[in-house]
Amino acid sequence: MEMTVNVWVEGRVGQIRLNRPKALNALDLEMVEQVEAALARFRGMAEVHAVLVDATGEKAFCAGGDVRAIRAQGMAGETAPIAAFFEAEYRMNQTIADYPKPYVALVDGICLGGGIGISVHGSHRVASEHAMFAMPETAIALFPDIGATYLLPRMPGALGMYLALTGTRILGADAVHAGLATHFVSRARLPALAAAIAADGVAVIAAFAEPLPAFTLAPHMPVINAAFSKPSVAEIIAALEADGSAFANETLATLRALSPSSINWSFKIVSEGAHRTLEECLKAELALVKKVTLHPEFFEGVRAVVVDKDRAPKWQPARLEEVSSAAIDAMFV
Repeated sequence: MEMTVNVWVEGRVGQIRLNRPKALNALDLEMVEQVEAALARFRGMAEVHAVLVDATGEKAFCAGGDVRAIRAQGMAGETAPIAAFFEAEYRMNQTIADYPKPYVALVDGICLGGGIGISVHGSHRVASEHAMFAMPETAIALFPDIGATYLLPRMPGALGMYLALTGTRILGADAVHAGLATHFVSRARLPALAAAIAADGVAVIAAFAEPLPAFTLAPHMPVINAAFSKPSVAEIIAALEADGSAFANETLATLRALSPSSINWSFKIVSEGAHRTLEECLKAELALVKKVTLHPEFFEGVRAVVVDKDRAPKWQPARLEEVSSAAIDAMFV
């Protein structure tokens, strides 16, 4: 059987390649454990100067965790495997953040949720023009995790809260502007970059990095900062309604289509992440994810987006104005 993670040493780098292209390189527990084991091995090898992570296929770097499987386990009341997956994934995220050697992720194609977790905590994150980053969890009634509650509040202005609640997609060059990536390199040059890193180390990345085009969200940042810096979801909605611009109305329509409960618990945990360390954020995320993955709202969100793909979720409650603050607070007890 073909390995879902390929690991080898090439020149000066320890190479980790996600190899599950038919599943868009989505992570399962076995893959997470293989990455963790590879990092432990490379840490102790003097000849390995850096770690390089990429993926098979051009369509996806990593489409996140396998939420279809997690939903099935949750509906069956199988809490142990759900906890085991997220505990291992978040431990891997912390390992990457603390890694003593340069950690280079070459992100080409879709990079969602857990894909961000396996890249963004590294020292060097190279995005191609085909890289597409998103935290689309509010569409399936989850929340931005993998340490995102630490990263998002530290983005420019209120950009992080905007991305957290709307699930907006950020393309390669924009990911550098946002802080999700550190360098922008065209897909065509990635193989040469990987070979150069293996031969000469991470210093070569600077020579491959291409000039950044303007940040496409720059014209909208005044609206984003004004609305998404508000201290509650209700005030964000009110600010967007008061603004009345085409962008504000489009953002409102996006928020109205997503899980009202998820928007509220995502807002709460991302807000709290501004005052936490990464380790504290991952601990808080683990506590919340164990509850959210057993919630009917999550079952319905994954059904609509991943299982039946009808894109017609029946949220309960259906509107943001109907969400009980007590119900949201109870998720954090």
